[in-house]
Amino acid sequence: MKVGCKKTGYFFIAMKKLVLLPHIFGLLVVLGSCNNSKTKEDQTIVGGKLQILVDETLLPIMEEQVAVFEHLYKQADVELSAAQENQIVTKLVNNEVEVVVLTRQLNADEMTFFEARQFRPRVYRFAEDALTLVVNKNSADSVITVDDIVRVMQGKAPVGQVNRLVFDNPNSSTVRYLKDLAGVDSLPPTGVYALKSNSDVLKYVYETPQTIGVLGLNWVVRPDSSLQQYANGVKVLGVRNQAGKPGSDGFYKPSQSNLAEGIYPLARSVYIINAEPRKGLGMGFAAFLTGLSGQRIVLKSGLMPDSLPPRELIIRK
Repeated sequence: MKVGCKKTGYFFIAMKKLVLLPHIFGLLVVLGSCNNSKTKEDQTIVGGKLQILVDETLLPIMEEQVAVFEHLYKQADVELSAAQENQIVTKLVNNEVEVVVLTRQLNADEMTFFEARQFRPRVYRFAEDALTLVVNKNSADSVITVDDIVRVMQGKAPVGQVNRLVFDNPNSSTVRYLKDLAGVDSLPPTGVYALKSNSDVLKYVYETPQTIGVLGLNWVVRPDSSLQQYANGVKVLGVRNQAGKPGSDGFYKPSQSNLAEGIYPLARSVYIINAEPRKGLGMGFAAFLTGLSGQRIVLKSGLMPDSLPPRELIIRK
């Protein structure tokens, strides 16, 4: 995997984080484990019950993260639920949930709800994701430009042989991302369709030529076994950025190397937002995600980790 093209400063920052995070997390584990008599209802940083709402486009990777976390920390019981971005943010500001995973940070209006309570959520970036565009494997299309995507989102002429964009949900993060990119407030009446989930998009593109599916990268790279057939029946489009922007010199697919170099046009950061008013399991899980184990899971998933896990090479004479 090609990841060495980032600037030297990025490498040293990443290495410092990887050196310090395990020590910090280790100290938190010791402090959180002092009272072994606590039940799952009594939250510590490594034990108790925790509800997390996650952007549905990120569900596969977060299921892996939770499975490993619960395996390592037997007293932890993490309930993971997928929802659309708008629903997640609403529940967070209404104090219905305290820990969420999103592909954006909270905006100024959303932060006012917390500032009124004289509290600021803790935000940790732990991965780089990519909007992934897929077409039927038999489609003649293999590339697309950002300008073409913008035209479709603005309700203008369709792209080449593909005449519709298919999203997972009208309230999803993928829709919000491309609406912001195109500078529109609503979806056009034609050329854009929304289903119910990422798995529905994958199946629809598999069964319906002349469509472009918009997915989270993890759904294509590491699909559930029940979706493998559909993932094998689609192909990922290369994307060229708008003139003057990184990635405008060619067509790039959402690989880890292209995300690391900043040349894939439709990249987006992934955050865990912890609004717990105390030091609880949310803090421990966030430390896990940003630490060595969590970052290795991100790397394995096909997304780009926030801090590159080091590789040890043994050179023998």
